[in-house]
Amino acid sequence: MIANRGLGLVAAAATVLAAAPLSAIFQRWTWLVQSIIAVAVVAGVAALLRMLRAPLWGQVLGMAGGLLIALTWMFPSGSELAAVLPTPGTIGHFGELLSRSVQDMRSYGVKVPDTDPLLFITVLGVGGVAVVVDLVAVGLRRPALAGLPMLAIYSVPVAVYVESVPPVPFVIGAAGYLWLLVSDNIDRVRRFGRRFTGDGRDVDIWESSPLASAGRRLAVVGVVAAVLTPLAVPGMTGGLLDRLQSGTGNGNGQAGVGVGSGRVDLFAALRGDLNQSEVTDLVTVTTNEPNPFYLRFGVADDLQPNGFRVRNPSGRTVRNLPDPAEGVNPAIQQDRYRARIETTEGLNMRLMPVYAEPVRTDGLNGNWLYDRNLQIVFSNRENSRDKSYEFDYVRSRYTPELLRQAPSLSPADTMVQRFTDTPPAAEVDALVEELIEERQTDYDRVRAIYDHFSARNGFRYSLSTEGGTSGQDIVDFLNNKAGFCQQYAAAMAWLVRAAGIPARVAFGFTNGTSKDGDTYVLTNRNLHAWTEVYFASIGWVPFDATPAYGVPGNARSDWAPDNDAPDPVAPSAGAPTAPGETDPSAGPAGPDEASRNIEEGLDPTTAGGEMQQAPVWPWWTAAALALLVLLTMPALRRMALRRRRGAAPPAAPVPTAVRESTGLTDASAPVVVVEADADTARARAHAAWDELLDTLVDYRLRVDRTETPRATADRLVRETLTEDDPAATAVRLLGRAEERARYARDPMAGGELHPALGTVRRALGAQADRRTRFVAATLPPSVLLRWRTTVTDTSSRLVAATGRARTRLLRWNPRRLLAGRPAR
Repeated sequence: MIANRGLGLVAAAATVLAAAPLSAIFQRWTWLVQSIIAVAVVAGVAALLRMLRAPLWGQVLGMAGGLLIALTWMFPSGSELAAVLPTPGTIGHFGELLSRSVQDMRSYGVKVPDTDPLLFITVLGVGGVAVVVDLVAVGLRRPALAGLPMLAIYSVPVAVYVESVPPVPFVIGAAGYLWLLVSDNIDRVRRFGRRFTGDGRDVDIWESSPLASAGRRLAVVGVVAAVLTPLAVPGMTGGLLDRLQSGTGNGNGQAGVGVGSGRVDLFAALRGDLNQSEVTDLVTVTTNEPNPFYLRFGVADDLQPNGFRVRNPSGRTVRNLPDPAEGVNPAIQQDRYRARIETTEGLNMRLMPVYAEPVRTDGLNGNWLYDRNLQIVFSNRENSRDKSYEFDYVRSRYTPELLRQAPSLSPADTMVQRFTDTPPAAEVDALVEELIEERQTDYDRVRAIYDHFSARNGFRYSLSTEGGTSGQDIVDFLNNKAGFCQQYAAAMAWLVRAAGIPARVAFGFTNGTSKDGDTYVLTNRNLHAWTEVYFASIGWVPFDATPAYGVPGNARSDWAPDNDAPDPVAPSAGAPTAPGETDPSAGPAGPDEASRNIEEGLDPTTAGGEMQQAPVWPWWTAAALALLVLLTMPALRRMALRRRRGAAPPAAPVPTAVRESTGLTDASAPVVVVEADADTARARAHAAWDELLDTLVDYRLRVDRTETPRATADRLVRETLTEDDPAATAVRLLGRAEERARYARDPMAGGELHPALGTVRRALGAQADRRTRFVAATLPPSVLLRWRTTVTDTSSRLVAATGRARTRLLRWNPRRLLAGRPAR
């Protein structure tokens, strides 16, 4: 029972550790405190019942009862008995929390605040997993199966996190699971009694064995590989982040698109941001386009019964963008502009805002990709917050006449088959048939549907939608005729698809407040959704059916004018309309720029000059210089070392001169000068000898560290030089100087050692081939060898230090928890 009690505590701790990834969802740590309380109650009840030898089914019922009491104490309804005993009112209160949690999950983007419904469902889930883990690991003694409920906890942040789940919580959860497996294995070994070594010595239960050490190493390697593999393989870090589906219901979201770092439902985030009373700056855009259209970052084109969903994007790097004019009707006028974007911390998502049809980007690395079909910039590795970049883009100019000339697509066309599917809705189909009756072109059919969403037909803008009894949100909206951009964009795209014309929903920002002429500040109030319709040989054309008065910074166009604007006044006789004058129905007149005509920005006579692009050559020059410095570092190091060795301190005054006995005649024997400062002489001799050895290494000549200096000099003369070569005398001089510096009481004077080194170096260089001389000058092998030796020594010291630290940590090995034996 003591062993089971210890294993039960480990199971409870492992459950808490497995819940660590939930920290990526909540803004605060209230969920963790409450989860620890619930798990502690479950573990305490289980331990008490095992002491009383209750059957397994009794333990399960007891743990479930303990969890219910913990939930009653933490989430009271006010009708409890003694504050911890639940009543029917408590159960009803729990049911209400569960239903409200579903609504909160649809309304909030992560990280979520501490709301009672979300905290309740989290504590209930963690507590339930604690019951299952205790049952499987302790009751059934199958701890490996306990990984399944733990994995269920981990799957929650994976499913809702806009980025990859941070690796640290995963490592913590994996460590808890491995701890549970190790603890169970130790408990099983204890049942056999004492462990003994080959020589008969008994071993304490917590002492390591080679097999156990190998298992721990494999476990650590497995966890590290699980963390690093998604970072190394492109496309694996996204997880389920891009599966953004539509959401319904009310709620208050957090300011900013995808605040935090979790999975974001674009529709729900849009609703939450528009409901916020606080205005948060998200993007600052500077463009030389006089009247830009909407800045876009997302597209939803997969229509399901519960709304539009986002497909997983795919594309190529933004450094290689396609030509927007490819395959497009040449009659479309395309003007090129440039924009600069600066995002704030509030813009937290894997999508990057850009104007439609970008052609060139600066400031975005290769981790950012461009999906040509969706016309969005995305990344599987980086986030959009705190970014600054520039890009060139093309603004296409359409006219109603040009759109009317677009031919209808064949039913077998790929675009029709992919973007015209709609769920069955008889009321919607009947309305579409009525609206497009007798319309001859695709544009006229789209305009009929677009004009339907007007105040004349009872439609109005509202952030709170009304429910209905049809069972379909699209039908309820068309009947109630009240909603905001989410409903208008999705409803128009649905109706256009029902007419057999490809359509989708786009997300982005309307034009913000101008703070300096061509610079606009975009906030959460500028978040918007609109409809895009595909026309053959033209491409995707935007239509914004949302009432203009409900959209700050809205833009209208000739092909999609403001439906709620006053009827145009016929011009008087003798006052013909100017050729470039737009239809007054394109937007209400007045000082408010919210409804200005987008086509005004496409007039080449009024467009401003191109923004000057910062020169790129300084960056390439700096990169080339950095590379050059990196490549010359070994040569520079070799030159500095040679100069330092040759710049030895000057010798002290020479007091005496003696003849060295070398076997030669006294007249020809070299003079050996003994210096007063012996340490200086020795240092000069050692420096000269080290320089000689490095020179030999540079010229690929053999160096034997076991030879004496004289033997090395004689071998060099014998194998490489000749006796009559002046370099031979210089080599022997260097050898004698090093020999006396090592072994003699009085070292040799070093005044002539530096010239001797030069003589030897020139002789060796003359005998070496051109490649050897080039390598010795640019990448000296002596320097590279010394650096390699330094790296090896440093690595060895780190390994030794790690071993010593591991030995100390073994004293606190958690396996002592289950040893359960007195010291011998």
